[in-house]
Order: sequence, then structure tokens, then C-alpha cells
Amino acid sequence: MGALLGIHNLHVRFASAAAVRGISLHVDEGEVLGLVGESGSGKSASALAIMGLLGPVARVAGQILWKGTNLLTQPVSTLRRLRGREIAMIFQEPMTALNPVMTIGRQVAEGAQAHASSWTAREAKRKAIAALEAVDLPDAARRYGDYPHQFSGGQRQRILIAMALINRPRLLIADEPTTALDVTVQAQVLELLHNLQEQYGLAMLFISHDLAVVGQVASRVAVMRAGQIVETGPCARLLTAPEHDYTRSLLAAVPTLQTDRHQPLALVAGSTATTGLYSPRAG
Repeated sequence: MGALLGIHNLHVRFASAAAVRGISLHVDEGEVLGLVGESGSGKSASALAIMGLLGPVARVAGQILWKGTNLLTQPVSTLRRLRGREIAMIFQEPMTALNPVMTIGRQVAEGAQAHASSWTAREAKRKAIAALEAVDLPDAARRYGDYPHQFSGGQRQRILIAMALINRPRLLIADEPTTALDVTVQAQVLELLHNLQEQYGLAMLFISHDLAVVGQVASRVAVMRAGQIVETGPCARLLTAPEHDYTRSLLAAVPTLQTDRHQPLALVAGSTATTGLYSPRAG
């Protein structure tokens, strides 16, 4: 299998501050790559650069190759055809990612109609309901006309996944898809993503600050610190025998059942919070 997505020497700057500093990585056909790092390390900025969603305030340099074509040199019209059709993204917070004044059915159907303008409203509705059923949203047909605030956090995340997968993209970028969820719902969403990834043969870039979560879904992991990739390797090896001090400190900072509750948690060595480096809002 070849690389669907290849990133080479990617730089992202906001004014005079560097958010991403020369990272290189790739995602192969059908692979799940975990991108891990603390808040402010540049993970979300990298994802938004891939999608072409950073806006004019950002300066992006390097190469983002989609099946060999550098997306950074393509016109906006090309990116619009790719977004949602071949590359889709699940954003961090489902309540802010969904439009509060649009029904969830209309929002899911809109993604289908954007890439198939000849479809009738009835055809788009039928496909949207099928997508909602595919992510196990209860009573999908009946709740097609409900609004985001009428759903739980886990259900809203399922709606976002349906929106991302309605056009059967080849690459799914999942940006902290379980951060706002409790552990029980988080496990359900991770299982859903795993099942859909296998069912559709998706490649996935799974972004998280939580190594334990990434360990459940990814086959390979890249660790990001202060805008740079510091370590990449197979998930099993990286979680059990990390080579970089930063990766080891990330693992050590995760509490376990053996953690002494009377002692403070371990600090992350070289944290972006203590290095004085610029930390963009999008981590």
C-alpha cells in the first residue's frame, strides 16, 4: 500500500510565531496514524493546514501531498472538491462544530448535496438517515428534524462522524474526537470509529493528547512537541519502550491504579507550557 497523505517539511506561522516547525509524516492506505502531544504542540494546526482551513492569517510552507499532488499549490476550487469527499475531518467539540439553528438531518444531508448537486432533497435525506443509522444514532429517521441541543454529547459526536463519513472519504482526520466525553461514552465512540474504519477501509489521522486513547486505535504513532515531531514508531513499541525523553515523560504523567495519590503527578519534561514557545489556540 502506498501513502495517501505525505507531509514534508511543513511549517505553519501565525505572524512572527511558529506553530509547526518542519514536520514530516505520512498516512498509508487503510492505516491509522496517531498524532500525540500536549495542548499547544501544533497538532490541530497541522490538521487544519491539511484541510486548507487556517485562513489568511497563517503562513504555510512545505508540501502536503495528497496522492502525489501538493495541496498547497492547488486552487481553492480543488480543495473544496476534496474536502468532505476524499478527506473529511471530525472537529474537537461537537456542540460548537454543529450549527445550533439547523436540524441535524439538514446538516448531514448538506454534506452529501455539496458533492452531488443533482440530488433531490429526498435523495439527500435518505442518504443522511442511512449515515446516521451507520453510526448507531437511535431513532435516526424520527430524530432527523431535531436540533443539536436535543442530543447528548456522545450522540452529537456520532452526528459529526456521520457528517464526515457520508461521502465515504478515503482519509478521516479525527481531531480529539473523545476529549469532551466521559470514559464510558468515549469507549463507545472509539469502538464505533474502529468498526467504521475497518468496514470502509478508511485511512485515519487520529489526533489526541492522550496516549492511552491513541493506543486503542492507532497502528503507528507520531509524537509532537513544540511544533516538531520528536518520535515516530509502531504503537506497541512506542507505548512500551519509548526512545525519546519527552515520550517517556508523557507516559509517566499518566496516572494509573499504582499512582501514589498523596504525591503530585509527574510533570511533562520540556512542556510547551514551560518553554516560553508560542502556543496557538488550536493545539
